[in-house]
Amino acid sequence: MKIPLPSGRWRRRVSTSVLAAFILGIAFLAIFNTALDWTNREDFCLSCHEMENNVYREYQTTIHYTNRSGVRAVCADCHVPKEFLPKIIRKIKASGEVWHTLLGTIDTPEKFDAKRAQLAQNEWRRMKANDSRECRNCHDANAFDYSLQGYRATDRHMEALGNGQTCIDCHKGISHKLPAIDQGIGAANPASISVDVYRATETKPAAAQ
Repeated sequence: MKIPLPSGRWRRRVSTSVLAAFILGIAFLAIFNTALDWTNREDFCLSCHEMENNVYREYQTTIHYTNRSGVRAVCADCHVPKEFLPKIIRKIKASGEVWHTLLGTIDTPEKFDAKRAQLAQNEWRRMKANDSRECRNCHDANAFDYSLQGYRATDRHMEALGNGQTCIDCHKGISHKLPAIDQGIGAANPASISVDVYRATETKPAAAQ
């Protein structure tokens, strides 16, 4: 029994449908990715007054906001992965923040400070688990020039790398005020501003420079 071949009209319809689906898929991905990028903007983050009135003001006093190189890390650089799949996962988890904004969970400085330790530890755990991935978007230990670092910073970096530590183990207070809790091994002292601040005030012995 001879099986009839599809007609030319049917083949054209299938080809048109496949092409249309392909074009729509590309358009969807482009729109979706644009939407993701839009939600990574600093202006979007600051549309929640909880961020603008609390962590953003703290961040403005740190080396990530103003520094001698003029390189500024915005919110998404530290809190959103660059890779597509991790970025999607992070966005899904962060959607819960919208719910807490509606509830007014941290809508005053007093409420925010009461939750500061919990919020900080959540973020530290996330960064510890991913080996400080967002830090490494800008910082590469293989590119360190130890001759330009302070004497103590050089020792700490080399020791940390040898012990398998990651950026967040020591740099917890680099962009935001530290909560008044035990920071754990390798962490900055809560009384200090950040590890990098005292680095700038140190000098190496002449033989080491």
